Amino acid sequence: MRDLKIFAGCGLLVLLFACKGGGGPNPVPPVPPPVTPASFSFYALKVNGIYSGFTYTNVNKKPVIKITFSTPLNKSSVASAINLKDKSGTAISYTATYENNDSTVIIKPALAAITKYTLDATTGLKSAKGGSLQSALNINLTTGIDSTDKFTAISDNQLLDLVQKQTLKYFYDFGHPVSGLARERNSSGDVVTTGGSGFGIMAMVVGVNRGFITRAGGLARMQKIVGFLKTKAATFHGAFPHWLNGATGAVQPFSAQDNGADLIETSYLMQGLLTARQYFNGAGADETTLRADINTLWNNVEWDWFRQGDQNVLYWHWSPSNGWAINMKISGWNEGLIAYVLAVSSTTHGVPKAVYDNGWAGNGSMKNGNTYYGVKLPLGPAQGGPLFFAHYSFLGINPNGLADAYANYDGQNKAHSQINYKYALANPKNYYHYGADCWGLTASDIEGGYTASSPTNDVGVIAPTAAISSLPYTPTESMAALRFFYYKLGDKMWGQYGFYDAFNLTNPWFADSYLAIDQGPIIVMIENYRSGLLWNLFMSCPEVKNGMKGLGFTGPSL
Repeated sequence: MRDLKIFAGCGLLVLLFACKGGGGPNPVPPVPPPVTPASFSFYALKVNGIYSGFTYTNVNKKPVIKITFSTPLNKSSVASAINLKDKSGTAISYTATYENNDSTVIIKPALAAITKYTLDATTGLKSAKGGSLQSALNINLTTGIDSTDKFTAISDNQLLDLVQKQTLKYFYDFGHPVSGLARERNSSGDVVTTGGSGFGIMAMVVGVNRGFITRAGGLARMQKIVGFLKTKAATFHGAFPHWLNGATGAVQPFSAQDNGADLIETSYLMQGLLTARQYFNGAGADETTLRADINTLWNNVEWDWFRQGDQNVLYWHWSPSNGWAINMKISGWNEGLIAYVLAVSSTTHGVPKAVYDNGWAGNGSMKNGNTYYGVKLPLGPAQGGPLFFAHYSFLGINPNGLADAYANYDGQNKAHSQINYKYALANPKNYYHYGADCWGLTASDIEGGYTASSPTNDVGVIAPTAAISSLPYTPTESMAALRFFYYKLGDKMWGQYGFYDAFNLTNPWFADSYLAIDQGPIIVMIENYRSGLLWNLFMSCPEVKNGMKGLGFTGPSL
């Protein structure tokens, strides 16, 4: 037994020596997991030394943007991870410098005025130790107005001349080559507008009278327009559609059901034609024939047909295929006064006074009488509605001293314009730069569409035609706006045919469009402010005098 224990002990020693000196491989220690650099975070932001969240407005063109992070940055990652782009997505270059041991990057771009930008810091931004930015950063920047003058200063009279002459080019130079009529807008091809052409006819009278175009040139254009309207243009009971094909005279439907007569557009056209008839009063054969042809067009309009039977109201539309389906009454207060004045004034298809009192004035229901921004408004919707109410019918109708049973129309239009102006001063929606030199809400293009802007439908879009065409009512305020549009915004708003249609300074957008119905009133109402030319001509029509007197109007023009 003792020998067995000795043997076992010797065996154990042999085993120990074998393990200690054997030729097996050494064990490999485990590989430690890779060390992930710690992520880092945004810490602070200042734009021109101010922190106000992540949206900045009225930013200057060379801002200093300081962004601080929780750790020093890998500077080589900044150019690809911090991106500055404008609204269209175009990349904007910048310089980057650093402070606070490279934890603060200072971005210095060169920006354009009145432009929206986005500055993004992506998670691709790296720290000096290789960590990634935890969450992307988004900063919105909108630059303010460049207050420098864009054009050399000229006198106000020279500026008014310039605006009239440049805007006239829309109608005279850009008029349709076949019909001579005004294109609906600068992108509408063959589509011409009858109402806008009426405004354009009045504008060309201004052009002749001021020497912008010759009398012979103006007469030739009138002959082309009137000849086309008389022989080619589609009419319905003597009334014209809203749109025509300027080459063929065929109807261009305004909508699916609106493919026939439009009495309001016809009224604007007749207002212009009657004004031209009174201006081209020469004894020569050309001007005599022109007047006779205008009389034919004027006398052919069946105003009484648009009573839809014998109703005491006028209807806006009639279609040969849809009849009275649109069924829209022309009821005040809006832009439709001229339709009733002409309907009552017609010596061939006139309507009685009851149509005006009931259909237009609602026997007084169109009155307002409330006060807005300290101004009492005689007629119309709350806060006046879009300013074209004070323009379209009053391109020819002279409101000075004009009154009837329902209102004093000089007071109405001045109140409407003042309310529109004072609304901009109050600026209840805090739109950028609304104020004494930037105001005017009316129907115009907006970004992505069209709307009738007013104090109760304000989307931040100003249309130059609104304030400028109110010159007869608010001369000081309108002239201040005109100067601002030209001198301060002229690099963005002044073009081949005068002022572009509209702009938005809060969410920067500038139209590249011209519309006949917005360009025409600019020329005409500037002239009415300066000389009263169009008012004097239209109000000299004997039919109009008699018609308005029959409605109970009184005034020095009658």
